[in-house]
Amino acid sequence: MQKVSGFGGFFFRAREPKELSRWYLEHLGIDLVPESMDGAIWRQQEGPTVFQPFVNDTDYFGNDAKMWMLNFRVDDIDAMVAQLRAADIEVHMDDLAGEYAEIGRFARLNDPEGNPLELWEPA
Repeated sequence: MQKVSGFGGFFFRAREPKELSRWYLEHLGIDLVPESMDGAIWRQQEGPTVFQPFVNDTDYFGNDAKMWMLNFRVDDIDAMVAQLRAADIEVHMDDLAGEYAEIGRFARLNDPEGNPLELWEPA
């Protein structure tokens, strides 16, 4: 059976796409999509990726109106959270116990358009 090899992109609607792209570049380091075919494109580090549908009425995303949540792997969650808070971005650390604590540490925030984001520092 043929299988996909990973995500090639994540596409979503935004009220202000250019401004939102700049926010992701400035605060999370995600390069803007190049304006020409020879421009550099964001490359993620190889690592685990979870693909998990949730039940429609989940409260895990923190906002019932949102149909998705992005989870970004980070090397140093404390430094990333400090960087975001220094830019006056509200971030909540998740104090997870049990099996989830064994897989790493998590933090939650929203982008300027209210889309839920999760940061994950794998154990």
